[in-house]
Amino acid sequence: RIDMFQKIGTFLIIAALPLSLFAQDDIEELEVGDEAPKFALRTLDGKYELLTRWTGERLSRPASQPTRHVVLVSFFATWCQPCMKELPHLENLWQKYQDEDVRIFLVDITDATRSVPQYADAPQPKPFLEERGLTMPLLLDTYGMAMERYVPDKMLPRLFVLDKYRTIKLIKRGFNEEEDFEGELSALIDELLLQDGDKNSG
Repeated sequence: RIDMFQKIGTFLIIAALPLSLFAQDDIEELEVGDEAPKFALRTLDGKYELLTRWTGERLSRPASQPTRHVVLVSFFATWCQPCMKELPHLENLWQKYQDEDVRIFLVDITDATRSVPQYADAPQPKPFLEERGLTMPLLLDTYGMAMERYVPDKMLPRLFVLDKYRTIKLIKRGFNEEEDFEGELSALIDELLLQDGDKNSG
């Protein structure tokens, strides 16, 4: 009887393994029109920034921050060379829109990828950005929780533009120097700023 139960237990464990592996590998990539996943990520001063503070049907802090914003989120790492080309353009957009109902967040996944040998000694993000004169808000995805949902293939940079209701309106994979990066994003941001943030958009 013990042998039988041991065999049944072994079978159940083996049978469950493919399902477990499938569940990890079956994270679907986000697409335009999807609702952006919520996140709460640490800032450099140790506080937490919630995506739902700025965008969504129900804002998380309506008493202190009642205005829906257009949100741009770009995932980067200090080891990512294409990210280096994107960063100055993101900074220009931040300087352009920081006084409007727009939030631009740079999400750093460097620490979440340090287990990969070639990234183990990648520069720390804060001094890295300061050396380049970049002032846009930086969020730390230290454990890769947001990365798993937004960038499951870990290919960077990955940029998302969200409307005032957390709907993804644009996804940019990588950085193309031949594109009018700032012009394209400015046009979309300007369009989304006209969206009514006080009532349901749908």
